[in-house]
Amino acid sequence: MAASAEAPEPWYLALLGFAEHFRTSSPPKIRLCVHCLQAVFQFKPPPRVEARTHLQLGSVLYRHTKNSELAQTHLEKAWFISQQISQFEDVKFEAASILSEFYCQQNLVDSAKPVLRKAIQISQQTPYWHCRLLFQLAQLHALEKDLVSACDLLGVGAEYARVMGSEYTRALFLLSKGMLLLMERKLSEVHPLLTLCGTIVENWQGNPIQKESLRVFFLVLQVTHYLDAGQVKSVKPCLKQLQQCIQTISTLHDDEILPTNPAALFHWLPKEHMCVLVYLAGYLEKAQKYTDKALMQLEKLKMLDSSPILSTFQVILLEHIIMCRLVTGHKATALQEISQVCQLCQQSPRLFTNHAAQLHTLLGLYCISVNCMDNAEAQFTAALQMTTHQELWTFIVTNLASVYIREGNRHQELYSLLERINPDHNFPVSSHCLRAAAFYIRGLLSFFQGRYNEAKRFLRETLKMSNAEDLNRLTACSLVLLGHIFFVLGNHRESNNMVVPAMQLASKIPDMSVQLWSSALLKDLNKACGNTMDAHEAAQMHQNFSQQLLQDHIAACSLPEHNLISWTDGLPPVQFQPQNGPTTSLASLL
Repeated sequence: MAASAEAPEPWYLALLGFAEHFRTSSPPKIRLCVHCLQAVFQFKPPPRVEARTHLQLGSVLYRHTKNSELAQTHLEKAWFISQQISQFEDVKFEAASILSEFYCQQNLVDSAKPVLRKAIQISQQTPYWHCRLLFQLAQLHALEKDLVSACDLLGVGAEYARVMGSEYTRALFLLSKGMLLLMERKLSEVHPLLTLCGTIVENWQGNPIQKESLRVFFLVLQVTHYLDAGQVKSVKPCLKQLQQCIQTISTLHDDEILPTNPAALFHWLPKEHMCVLVYLAGYLEKAQKYTDKALMQLEKLKMLDSSPILSTFQVILLEHIIMCRLVTGHKATALQEISQVCQLCQQSPRLFTNHAAQLHTLLGLYCISVNCMDNAEAQFTAALQMTTHQELWTFIVTNLASVYIREGNRHQELYSLLERINPDHNFPVSSHCLRAAAFYIRGLLSFFQGRYNEAKRFLRETLKMSNAEDLNRLTACSLVLLGHIFFVLGNHRESNNMVVPAMQLASKIPDMSVQLWSSALLKDLNKACGNTMDAHEAAQMHQNFSQQLLQDHIAACSLPEHNLISWTDGLPPVQFQPQNGPTTSLASLL
């Protein structure tokens, strides 16, 4: 709470000093702080002091109390009075910024926009505030899903930063625009923009932490671009660069010299938040180790920092590790982590809005793993109603199709879905891995219908695509299904050529369900070929996998959180009733 630039009156300094003392006490004494600031008005202060005090009161009430009406009154007065005063930029634009933030929190977005537009219009001679307000209005449009307006504003900001001689802030504006273009799937515009950003970032000579943070932002966009396209193999060099870059940042000291150009007084993310990205980036290869470290780091950060982005990071990490746990045969742990995501979403309506579809999708995948097919169908149907994201929609439809195939009596619904994810014709997304998965689903259906030659064509297409991008799980599933087809057709040698590498790959992942499936086929194959010893060994392996999966199945279904499979509407339930025991059978897995 800085005092006025003019020589202040002693009474003003005293009241301001008391207010600051109460505000920074431990714990803060907000009521006394507010009393001290309100007392300033008793002295009929000059306009500068009056405007600044309204701003201070509005900020304290907004950030530390629930008295939103009074906070709004003070912030509006600060903005109105400060506009009449020349050379009073800091108070004027801070008032506009906080008032707009307040309006957005109160869902009064239409009130926030004109304030920000006016502030942007009159701040062109104040580079720091002009850039900050442009970012703020762009973010507001982005939250409303008006990405075109947001991109336009970021383009204006980039040009302004270039004119002001700040290549660093120009890069921040352009990278932010690139992020929104990726969200809009405007890939033809993303490529030239990322190329330009790469050149700016590499050529910029400045503060080492700022330069590395720009490289991190740039690499995050590249990684996102590859993953959106389902290109797991192609993304690995970028992931390695990103990890190296973040490790470099963690060794740099924070005692940096502030930029001399006021337009460059920005950073993308705090250094501590960027260090979490190394774990977000690394989950593909060593998921559980990285995720446990990342979640521990996030818990430490959340004790010191209430930034909403930390909860978002936490949810993203949990979403990915839950899928890994379901594959590796740790369903009970996955279910507890799904419950954790529910609790995080309970605390933040915006987080729930952004992740509700993913949460129902994860519950659908859990339901498949414990053979609750009706619940899986309900979860995927709920998820489809909640998303407009094409990749997620395609992922859900693919999994829902697998449910209908397993149920065996939903032909009309199944064919309707398959028409919408036809990998040979008008596939809805450009994702390499989702298209490969669509071929696999076609192969699975053809197998169950006994159309083996057709199944082989689809599965060979899956293999070709999954091998090209190291999609190990799809490769393993395709190999074991092909092995099954050759076994049914009596071609034991070709069946063995499929199932042995499938088993090796499934062990490497490790994928418990595919290992169970492979060992069952190996047992039957060796028995048919008269290899008694090998058949006995495969039978023992199958028994071990069955026991592990059965124990995990019972543990998961006995958890009170298992009742989440019945939740399909509204906010997730907070309390769970204990289960008496598993209500589902493992027979279909065995």
